[in-house]
Amino acid sequence: MEDVKKAELFERTPIPRAVLTLSVPTVLSSLVMVLYNLADTYFVGKLQDPIQNSAVTLAAPVLLAFNAVNNLFGVGSSSMMSRALGAKDYDTVRRSSAFGFYCALLCSVLFAVLAAALRAPLLALLGADASTSQATLGYLRWTVFFGAAPAILNVVMAYLVRSEGATLHASIGSMSGCALNIVLDPIFILPSGLDMGAAGAGLATFLSNCFACAYFFVLLFVRRGKTYVCIQPSMARPRRELVRGVFGVGVPASIQNLLNVTGMTVLNNFTAVFGPDAIAAMGISYKINMIPMYIAMGVSQGLMPLVSYNYGSGNSLRLKKAVLFAEKISLSFMIVVSVVYFFASEPLISLFMKTEAVVAYGAKFLQCMCVAQPFLCLDFLAVGVFQACGLGQYSLVFALLRKIVLEIPALYVLNYFIPLYGLACAQAVAEVVLAAAAVVILTRLFRRMEVEGTPLPPRHGRGRSTEG
Repeated sequence: MEDVKKAELFERTPIPRAVLTLSVPTVLSSLVMVLYNLADTYFVGKLQDPIQNSAVTLAAPVLLAFNAVNNLFGVGSSSMMSRALGAKDYDTVRRSSAFGFYCALLCSVLFAVLAAALRAPLLALLGADASTSQATLGYLRWTVFFGAAPAILNVVMAYLVRSEGATLHASIGSMSGCALNIVLDPIFILPSGLDMGAAGAGLATFLSNCFACAYFFVLLFVRRGKTYVCIQPSMARPRRELVRGVFGVGVPASIQNLLNVTGMTVLNNFTAVFGPDAIAAMGISYKINMIPMYIAMGVSQGLMPLVSYNYGSGNSLRLKKAVLFAEKISLSFMIVVSVVYFFASEPLISLFMKTEAVVAYGAKFLQCMCVAQPFLCLDFLAVGVFQACGLGQYSLVFALLRKIVLEIPALYVLNYFIPLYGLACAQAVAEVVLAAAAVVILTRLFRRMEVEGTPLPPRHGRGRSTEG
């Protein structure tokens, strides 16, 4: 019965309904993640203690590094699983999920052990000094030393569950953890509660990730026999084709994340020259810009199982229709948001800070960022299609082009001609070029699929395109 339902969703459900069924829960989960990130900043900020605020900021690069592992085994394994589902290769589906789960578990444990053993040089590398080291260490203790495993497994298991079309269950798991974190933050952080400061934020994050992991373990237990997601150790044995399939998609996705961290570091260094008001304004504008960005990412991630399945089954026409529909709704939404952000930039910035200079800087930053948003959704969608189809080399090329070839050089050039605001325009330059490249590559990919059939992995043979 479960197989029939999955086949119905992936093969026969009308495209608009199928895309929305898979994407809406993922989009909602992404929005909750934005609120989750803002909650820590908001409640620690209420302490009016720069040391506690610094602790959360200084630890951020370590937490961002988790995403490299998440993308490596979450994106890589889920893409392999969905393609195998389309090809009706259920043994590969189970082995891919078990391999991704245990590799993520191993990496998270190693991450935590190394961070704990090297905490002194790690604190120095993060920029913590005598005044901020203790608070930063308190935050890292819960989020990294104890929290690396639940933080990484929470995200990876959501990817695995989502891969077979259970986006609602994946989103419930992620959102429940985020909701718990928002509830626990004031209890642990504020003087009216346990008054733990930044360490309290770390503890709230740790407990919320543990709760989300528990949800997924219970879900897999309850749905045993109805799900192809498998975490049996005996199924995790690596095989050549399995490793190549997972790493072929996961490694480029992981590198993409590391390049994003690098780009943000360079941007922060440029902005710091213009003083604290500019830094605050840039930070606020980026947080506001995260909302449509996460929605675009949610659509892309929700679409991936549908694309992977139809790629694996050889139904290139249904794949193309799904991508084009997702492109229409994403682009329409982004255009509307860009217009709203452009004309409401000052009120939006003032929600976070009332300082005149910060509002002035931030409004112009946000207006510059608006230009990139419609093109950004096309870029995200294209990368999602590449990952879903196992074409990791394309997503790697896009990641390298975005940061190394386009955005970082544009930072230097535009900052020279348009001091400060050129920094915000650099992203727009990169996304315009990448959006054009995305349209060209996707058009060629669809044309090749229609003429030759979907280029399936050698193990699964080649499927011919069918109407869907």
